[in-house]
Amino acid sequence: MSDQPVLFETSDGVARLTLNRPDKLNSFTSPMRALLRDAIEAIRNDRSTRVLLVTGSGRGFCAGQDLSERKMSADTEIDLGKTIQEEYNPLLRSIRALEIPVVCAVNGVAAGAGANIALACDIVLAARSASFIQAFSRIGLTLDCGGSYWLPRLTGTARAMGLALLGDKLSAEQAEQWGLIWKCVDDDKLMAEANQLAADLARAPTRALAAIKRAIHAAENNTLDAQLDLERDLQRSLGPTKDYREGVAAFLEKRKPQFSGR
Repeated sequence: MSDQPVLFETSDGVARLTLNRPDKLNSFTSPMRALLRDAIEAIRNDRSTRVLLVTGSGRGFCAGQDLSERKMSADTEIDLGKTIQEEYNPLLRSIRALEIPVVCAVNGVAAGAGANIALACDIVLAARSASFIQAFSRIGLTLDCGGSYWLPRLTGTARAMGLALLGDKLSAEQAEQWGLIWKCVDDDKLMAEANQLAADLARAPTRALAAIKRAIHAAENNTLDAQLDLERDLQRSLGPTKDYREGVAAFLEKRKPQFSGR
């Protein structure tokens, strides 16, 4: 396997990003974050890409920040806010803003920033042996990478508090039961299922999926009236699309639709 810390490939409408520092459980470094941002920008500008699949190499998904990158001494003052502002937050925002589905296959431990970047994705599958750890309190920090945003919305305040304050390991099975992820999958079936899911989404009506994402994200802060108006506007924008016409024609002709993403 390549020694590049991020592997990036595209085929058949699917972009694949693989975190690739297996000897360090794919923990983040500054160059790694830059490569991820560049890859996501390339995906955003490529109209032929209709879904993104993110996973990790080796036995872990991502152990969060590589703490060996922090060269600290007793009198060291580190501005963590600068790293978050300039590197992590732009990465999270770019993932969230993609107008294509983002699938995450969590193949092992996802801790700290690694856990929260996984939760930023649209559909998360996890291997049965995988786990999620909000490890921040263990090293004297608070949640970042959207952790304080995702957790209470996905699990409720009580569970979010427990996960964040205690830093306990949450199994993939429990994460599924709590609604933190979409599905827990046997280890030997994870990538096959993730690849099939990505392939199915790549053949789906891309603009409709983008509208669905936009509506669901907006609902977190909208009133009912605002959400009804947004749904109206989104449907209005989809009415003239080729995919809508193809979908209706396929339904009436009792055949499988061939969506083009336009």
